[in-house]
Formats: sequence, C-alpha cells, structure tokens
Amino acid sequence: MTRILVTGGAGYIGSIATHMLLEAGYEVSVLDDLSTGHKDAIDTRARFVEGSILDSDALTAALSNCSAVMHFAGKSLVGESVEKPDLYMQVNVEGSTKLLDAMKVAGIKDIVFSSSAATYGQPGDAPISEQSPTKPTNPYGVTKLKVDELLASRAVTDGIAAVSLRYFNVAGALQTSDGWLAERHNPETHLIPNIFKATPSAPLQVFGTDWPTPDNTCIRDYVHVLDLIDGHISALSIMKPGTYQVLNLGSGSGYSVREVIDTASRVAGRVMPSVDVARRAGDPAVLVASIEKAKKVLNWSPKRDLNQIMQDVVSSGA
Repeated sequence: MTRILVTGGAGYIGSIATHMLLEAGYEVSVLDDLSTGHKDAIDTRARFVEGSILDSDALTAALSNCSAVMHFAGKSLVGESVEKPDLYMQVNVEGSTKLLDAMKVAGIKDIVFSSSAATYGQPGDAPISEQSPTKPTNPYGVTKLKVDELLASRAVTDGIAAVSLRYFNVAGALQTSDGWLAERHNPETHLIPNIFKATPSAPLQVFGTDWPTPDNTCIRDYVHVLDLIDGHISALSIMKPGTYQVLNLGSGSGYSVREVIDTASRVAGRVMPSVDVARRAGDPAVLVASIEKAKKVLNWSPKRDLNQIMQDVVSSGA
C-alpha cells in the first residue's frame, strides 16, 4: 500500500488532505511542528511525527516507508511575510530545500506542492493561466515562486516528479466521524470565515465599491477545500520522473465580495453586517484562475459551488 507524507498535516488544508487520502486507501504519515496547526485535527489513523521541515532528523523519520509527498508546510500570511521576510525565506524556501534533500536520500521522487496564485502578483490577464507572468508583490508570493523554481530545477538535476498546484482562496469544511475539520487560523485573514465573525459593532469591511465589475465590488476565486484536495490526489497519478508541471486550481469563474456576503447571509438565515470603505492600495479588480489545464491534465473540475462552501462553514460552526 502506498504511503504519503503530508507536511503541515495538522493545518486546515493538510489535515483534510490527510483524512481524504486515508479514505482513498492510502497510508499517511504527517509531519508538523504544531506552530500553527492543531494536533487534534490529525486523523488518528495517520502516523504523526512532530517536527519541522527545517529539522533533518524529523524529515528522515517522517519520510520512512513513504513513496510520495504532499507538501503543505510553510508560512502563509501575506502581512506577516512583509514584516518577517527572512522567516518566510527560511521556513518556505530553506525548509523545502531540506525536504527535497531528505527525499533524495530516501529515494523518494514524487512531490505535490501547495503553491499559490500569489506567485502571479497582479497580472492583467483574466482569467489567469499558467502562462501568465509571475510577478509576486509580497515576500510570501516570492517564496512560493522560489519553491516552484526549485522543483523545476530538481526535476532536471535529480529526476524528481513534481507538480505545483496554484490556487487563490480555499474555503469550506469536511465532516468526519470525529467532527468537522474547518479553518482555525489565528489571526484569521480570510474573507469567508471573517464574514461569520462580523457583528454590528465590528462589521466586515468591503474595500471599495467602485470597481469595474458587475456589482462594483472585487471578484475573487474561491474553491472548496474538498475539491482542492481531490485535485491534489489526482496529481499523484500523473507523476513522471524528471518532469515538473504547474496547474491552477480554482472555480474558473470567481465571485464578487457582495455575492459572497449575500450567499453567507442567505445560508445562515441572518444578515451579515458589513460596511463599505475605501479601496486598499494594490488590490486588483478581478483575480480568477483559469482551470482549463487542470481539466485536461487531471480530469479535474470543482464539484462544489459557493453555496456548498457556505453551508459547510455554517454546519461546522467555524
């Protein structure tokens, strides 16, 4: 039976990946230092190694008997990356380098990397394809792009099989026999969970209502976390030694901020308080991923819409 190492498996996306891999018949090992993840989110059927991707001994232990890696571990807050760029370089880039070095020693070739559409920055293309220029506008995006480039290089020099999956906004939750797996970030920076935290005294801020979009609010791409992990699992089946591929995962259409708020209000049965404020500097009007390549290469497309995302978030109590 194939064993997959999930780095960052105590986090939101990593813990759901762990559960879905186990349900799909894989064995799973999890490596996480619990700096931002939650131990109680790790499926008890998985083998857990507590440690950092910067720790060679922890990597060696975690990779034991594995044949592939899903790499989610890393720092992921844009604002924090601006304040602490060296930390992001150390964890995201140096940590990924150490992971690849340990994989080489262990004779493991296959890796699916949780990249980010932040690598594109603010492209003029809409939707954004894998051929769009990569011009990240913050240290977080820079580090993700550096790991993408590292994987491309190692495919040539070490013969690894690597796939980078780029996506914007992931939301939703997974119900398991032990309860719900949902977002538990601190601080929470994502729009959808923050909608449900909004109160009349602390309403959600809508940044700009004069954008060139149908309802004059920004349009962003949201993908259900279960669809996202389906894409990761599908990527395991297209691995070819010495090759590297980049694939976007997303909705393929996008939703406006107003649509997101209205959908949340409808599903929750109450009006989500919001307030219109000025635009934020640097925000583009539309960020939507083209998913045509993923449809072709992975035979993948999202099955769950924004309404399903909201229903699962409400049911999870997140």
